[in-house]
Amino acid sequence: MNRDIEKKIDEQIEILFDKISSLVETIRKRVVSTVNTAMVYANYETGRYIIEDEQLGLYRAEYGKSVLKKLSNKLSIRFGRGYSVDNLENMRNFYLIYSKSETASRNFKIEQIGIGNNVSNKIAGKSETLSRISEPDFTLSWSHYLVLMRIDNLDERNFYEIECAQQQWSVRQLSRQVGSSLYERLALSRNKNEVIRLTRDGQTLEKASDIIKNPLTLEFLGLKPESVYLENKLENAIISKLQDFLLELGKGFLFESRQKRFTFNEQHFFVDLVFYNRLLQCYVLIDLKVDKLTHQDLGQMQMYVNYFDRYVKQEYEKPTIGILLCQEKNDALVKLTLPKDANIYATEYALYLPDKRLLQAKLKEWVEEYEEYKSERI
Repeated sequence: MNRDIEKKIDEQIEILFDKISSLVETIRKRVVSTVNTAMVYANYETGRYIIEDEQLGLYRAEYGKSVLKKLSNKLSIRFGRGYSVDNLENMRNFYLIYSKSETASRNFKIEQIGIGNNVSNKIAGKSETLSRISEPDFTLSWSHYLVLMRIDNLDERNFYEIECAQQQWSVRQLSRQVGSSLYERLALSRNKNEVIRLTRDGQTLEKASDIIKNPLTLEFLGLKPESVYLENKLENAIISKLQDFLLELGKGFLFESRQKRFTFNEQHFFVDLVFYNRLLQCYVLIDLKVDKLTHQDLGQMQMYVNYFDRYVKQEYEKPTIGILLCQEKNDALVKLTLPKDANIYATEYALYLPDKRLLQAKLKEWVEEYEEYKSERI
């Protein structure tokens, strides 16, 4: 066979292989997603049945000790793993939490997953036909909801559910974001008028300040807070855990380079980390500071931002954002050093997870003060 023809055949086979492989992988992902979603609805309905049975009042006091144990044994014999007493209690709690949830966009019809249409729905006070009942629209896996159910605050839970669906967080990533108090850190970094949007829309990026959170939590780097280290060690640690760092930065971030060099008037300058945010359509420059923030640091970042705005960014792109990541920021120094319209921010980083209770108390106090302020103005 002619070598050219053989080469063309090989190329066609490779193209065909790629197409079929892509199709199979896509279908497999859809099947897995469909199965996971169906199981979530099955668990929700199981929780409903348990609650309805409890409401009969015949053996409520002994329900958890006796009935669930017997039910668990029978279901486990029939269906195998997944129906332990603990899991059944989780399903019960799942129904209690999400049947009362006021999260927007929950509009799923039971008939779409074919569970049946003759199940009593006396508790909900609706039609006895399940197919006519609007139910929560679950988009995550059961493992995700096990994490979300541990969050008591409805607003906080809504936020994580929205972000998890939008960002396609794994269970590990969701657990990390909850543990790092992402909701509280974002809320406390925003104007009080914007806090409500977190629970309705998740994190929205419309302006430069929307990407800021205080502090930036870098516990995944494995650096000890009390140890002494140079900026290059911090930078190397970030690069080695870049995926985790991008998760912590938030939505839309793409990594471009480290120690980005540019030359001006025969002098070389280096930006520690250069990112691009596709949602804001702008460069984001990050300089790392392990010492106390100085006005020289701010002036240097202003020069970096000016250079990118004048020589790098395209006309359709928005102004460059500069972030000084430091152990200790000084808001008064930032305001005094930079012009009011500067697109530069100083944010602290922490090498350990924040105290969630402390942040929750601070956020609660902040919201209460704001509500009191609004009522006084009215």
